Amino acid sequence: MKKHFRHKTLVFFCAFILSGCANLSGHSLFSHYSASTKSSRQALYQGQIQGALDSLPDEPAGAILDGMERGRLTLLAGDYTASFAALQKSDNAVKEQQDAARIQVSEGLNQAGSLFTNDNMISYQATDYELGFLHLYLALNYIHNRDLNGALVEMRRANQVQEAARQQRESELASAENQLQKEGLADNIGSVLARYPNAGQTLAAVQNGYLFYLSGMLYEADGNLNDAYIDFKRALAVAPDNPYVAEAVQRLAERLSMKDDQQLLAKKYGPWQSPQSGTGRLIILDEQGVVQAPEGWRLPLWLYDSQGQSVLYNLALPHYPPRPAVLPGKLSLNNRLLTAPPLVNVDQMAKQSLSETLPVRVLRQSLRVIAKEQVRQSAARNGDEVGNVLANIFNALTEQPDTRSWQTLPAQVALYQEDLPPGSHQIQWQGRSVDAEVKSGRTTMVWISRQGQSMSGWSVLLGGN
Repeated sequence: MKKHFRHKTLVFFCAFILSGCANLSGHSLFSHYSASTKSSRQALYQGQIQGALDSLPDEPAGAILDGMERGRLTLLAGDYTASFAALQKSDNAVKEQQDAARIQVSEGLNQAGSLFTNDNMISYQATDYELGFLHLYLALNYIHNRDLNGALVEMRRANQVQEAARQQRESELASAENQLQKEGLADNIGSVLARYPNAGQTLAAVQNGYLFYLSGMLYEADGNLNDAYIDFKRALAVAPDNPYVAEAVQRLAERLSMKDDQQLLAKKYGPWQSPQSGTGRLIILDEQGVVQAPEGWRLPLWLYDSQGQSVLYNLALPHYPPRPAVLPGKLSLNNRLLTAPPLVNVDQMAKQSLSETLPVRVLRQSLRVIAKEQVRQSAARNGDEVGNVLANIFNALTEQPDTRSWQTLPAQVALYQEDLPPGSHQIQWQGRSVDAEVKSGRTTMVWISRQGQSMSGWSVLLGGN
């Protein structure tokens, strides 16, 4: 009997180790995503873009995240063909994942495997803020290639996928709450959540002002003032203290004869001043730094299963420890320092997204703790000392935090806008520069991204006022 149980225990561990190796969504049973990308992130922090690309591991979390990471890094490297291809790869992987009929069987196996290993076994589903950035960067590739229509399509898709992701997240959270009650784990989960560092909830943490402003700018350039006005107002709701966003809303309110809005806006931001005749508009979108990557956080905790049995175990959760963002300082325009207020704080969005999914993550961890402990107890009751030791080792080594996230995004994005006389103007920073041609009645968009001592950037002329 003991020999038979030992054989079953060994078969059990081998099966799940093999399932982990075969599953492309989890790069390792014994590590986590942030650990695998550490070298690449360090290179990016220092502004070594090619070094970040060279040290990026091959699909440690599957095609979705790999396409996002490579698409962002190749954009910074100036390889727009490779950037577009990588982002499209990620986009196609997202589409395949959303085909419910195709993922039912495979995801069921992944969920079963994760019950005895860790959350890295589950196929990665991009968060709504990551999907927004995916389409934003596809749009930037189109803008760089002077394809306004293609960029506008991506802006529309960004709004659609973010809404779909938000609805799915709410559904998963509701389902988790129901299962908490069913499994009798609600009190246990509550004790974990009470001790977990909370990111807080604000509109700016769940809505992307960068995406809204870029969308409004493109709609305005295309002559679609109504849609431009809607998105500029959404950007202002997210970044109410940004004077340049307020200026864009006031400009469109004037052009669309929104009298009531004009009065409200003037009361809060002062009367809008129309630009001098013959000038052109310069808009700088300035991506700064690198988003913080989640780390592992372990909590020794007594958990109680539905039979009232207590289990002392370590929960392994992703966590953002307090850490100030390293930002690159001010840009100069024609040797004049600029003050560019933020449009979006990506660190804040990442922390909020993790905080929202925490109940689901803790539920899976708790169920996994109980399942693993039951296997260990079975081995102990049957006198299988080898199986008991193997179970203890396996449980400890495979309980890894799920730190998967898009880790090459900027820490924040700032906005600067000014009406300037026609001619060539230069944006400067630490000996590097981007030239921008301004024409009367036209909008010149400048995209800049700065990490470490590196600055990537380009400019493009858009439509008229």
